[in-house]
Amino acid sequence: MTRSRIRAFLCAMVVVMVPVPAVLAPPSALVVACSATLAMAAALSRWPYRGITLAGAAGLVTVVSFAVAFVYQGRHQFVGLWLPVEMCALLLLLGRVVRRLPGWQAAVIGASLGVAVTFELPLRLTLRMPNPTAETSILVCFMSFFPVAVVAGIALYLRSLDDRRVRAVARARRAQRLDVARDLHDFVAHEVTGIVLEAQAAQLADQDPEGARALAVRIEEAGLRALASMDHMVSALRDPDERAAAEPPPTRMYGLADLPDLVGRFSATGGIPAELQRAEEPADDRSGAPDSDPNGERPEKPADETAGTLPREIESTAYAVVLEALTNVRRHAPSATRVLVSTVRAADSALEVSVVDDGGVAGAGVLTVWRGGAGGDRRDRPQALTGKDRPGGGTGLISLAERVEALGGTLTTGRHGKGWQVRAVLPVPNARTGPDSPSRAVTL
Repeated sequence: MTRSRIRAFLCAMVVVMVPVPAVLAPPSALVVACSATLAMAAALSRWPYRGITLAGAAGLVTVVSFAVAFVYQGRHQFVGLWLPVEMCALLLLLGRVVRRLPGWQAAVIGASLGVAVTFELPLRLTLRMPNPTAETSILVCFMSFFPVAVVAGIALYLRSLDDRRVRAVARARRAQRLDVARDLHDFVAHEVTGIVLEAQAAQLADQDPEGARALAVRIEEAGLRALASMDHMVSALRDPDERAAAEPPPTRMYGLADLPDLVGRFSATGGIPAELQRAEEPADDRSGAPDSDPNGERPEKPADETAGTLPREIESTAYAVVLEALTNVRRHAPSATRVLVSTVRAADSALEVSVVDDGGVAGAGVLTVWRGGAGGDRRDRPQALTGKDRPGGGTGLISLAERVEALGGTLTTGRHGKGWQVRAVLPVPNARTGPDSPSRAVTL
């Protein structure tokens, strides 16, 4: 037998044993015996059952219990025989009602059950005793109030835990949906955009066999990358609870070290040359001496020295800024002839990411600034780069701005000469100030 069947069998045995003493009692005792049996059955059964809900069963038990107080005309000994059984059943039912039912149902039915246990059951016994006194009735009602308060308090505590768990699950699911949507936008949509542009370019001009073969290879590589990202996301949605805690996240965290590959793929597939700047910018030195070699030339700092030294959230957000900006250049500035990508470690230890194209941006050049951190504000939405020609587009910069805001940074988009610029400033917490990581500007 399964556990549920064993539980059902034991509950049925308890319910059947409740009215057994009524066989030896007068017929009038069947009234209180039936009331106690009904209360025990409702308290131990699983609801809903064949369309009957917990609220309906608890309401019926409450009505029957109050009705018995007025209908029963027998001896008080039989009331005392089944009183503990009915009181325990009503207390158990009270706990289930307060914990499980919606707000107004729990309040109304729970209050009715509490009144039944606190006043109706004790008075059913004391008022039928020989020479009943008010002191005895008040004392018994007062003693019955304590178990009601304890059961209601425990049920409310368990209800708060259930509500907290439900909210936590809802937040986790929402965060997972947002992560999946962000990954779809950042990675899959980026690769699909490249595939579409390659296919469109192939339709405009005849290509020799070598060029067609190279085009097919680029489309295949972009498709495989998109499929790999889809596989990661599908695995994350399929078994999020079974993944070990030590297992890495389902979607790879990209950072500054991946920018050269990203810019290279953009140049190879989009037809727009892109450049990743790696020249240092001058900055003030506390010692007063310029940071240069004896020949007066400023040494170049390799990208690998900065990549991987920043927090993962900062690097992944910087990568997302570059990815979104390059994707928008493909969609909205197909006539651009040059794109410049730079990441600069500013003197205040903030990371500045900038993507600038030299023209071809569609739409009005309205400067839009998002400011993060305490007391920050949000200006108007960007008027360009909204993807109005594509249903469902235009959410990339908005979600990216919210992501930058969450880190306390700022995202600025707007006209830059004849082209368009996307610029993000990300504060770096716990920045190092040693000789290997001075507060000077470094461009990758």
